[in-house]
Formats: sequence, structure tokens, C-alpha cells
Amino acid sequence: MSVIVEFFAAPDDASAALALRTGPRAFASLSFGNFDPEEAVVEWECLLAGGSVEELVEADEPRLVAGQDDDDGCVVFAISPRLSTALAEAERSELQDAAAAWSLQRAEDGELIDTEIAEVILCDLAALVSSARLQGRGVYCWVA
Repeated sequence: MSVIVEFFAAPDDASAALALRTGPRAFASLSFGNFDPEEAVVEWECLLAGGSVEELVEADEPRLVAGQDDDDGCVVFAISPRLSTALAEAERSELQDAAAAWSLQRAEDGELIDTEIAEVILCDLAALVSSARLQGRGVYCWVA
């Protein structure tokens, strides 16, 4: 799997959608790779805020902002308000526990994500979400 994943803060959906073709160059962002971010945000929300994957899929989470979710091109999707709140309010130990659980879930599906890397992803994303919320911005993900 070779995927570029960039989480970024933007003032609104229209601004975030502009990142579709070139990436979020105009925004502060976090860059990662080689995991399915749409699946990850659903799993993170379940781990940090409760609920089930089925409920989130039924609710069309994550919400697509731009692009076509057909695995052929870039997409931009929004991080749900519920996940944003959970990330912003989580203690470091909760993020560590969620990272360990996510790493185990991925391993069960044959995808190896080191627990330390998972922790970096969740802690960095939590910091981005907290900063974005202070500025009245939402957090989005650009996938290429």
C-alpha cells in the first residue's frame, strides 16, 4: 500500500476542497503514509468516543468533501465533530491506549502499524485538532 495521508486544518469545507488537486499546501498539515485514513478515523472514533463501525458507516462517516471515493484519485474528507472532540479532550494515556488498540486491530487485518508510530499519529493529530478548534477551524484529510 502506498498512500499519502495529510491531515490539515481549514476554515470550512470550501477551503478544504481546494486542496483536492495539489494537497493542503496552504494549510498547516501533518503528513503520514501507508495506512487507510478513512478506515482509521472510523476506528479511532470507536476507540476514543465509543460506538460501532456500522453506526459510523451508516452515518456516512467520514464525510467526503471533495473527490470521488473510488480509489482512483485524491479525496478530501472531514474529521467528524465527535472524533475532533474526543481527540481534543483525550489525555495522553487515552491516546496511547487507543494507539495500541488500533495497532492490534490493524495487525489482525494483516496491516502492520508500529504502536509507537500509531501513538505519534494520534498525538500529533490531537494537537492539530486542539489548535484548529482554538482558531474555529475544522480538520480534514487529503489522501493521494
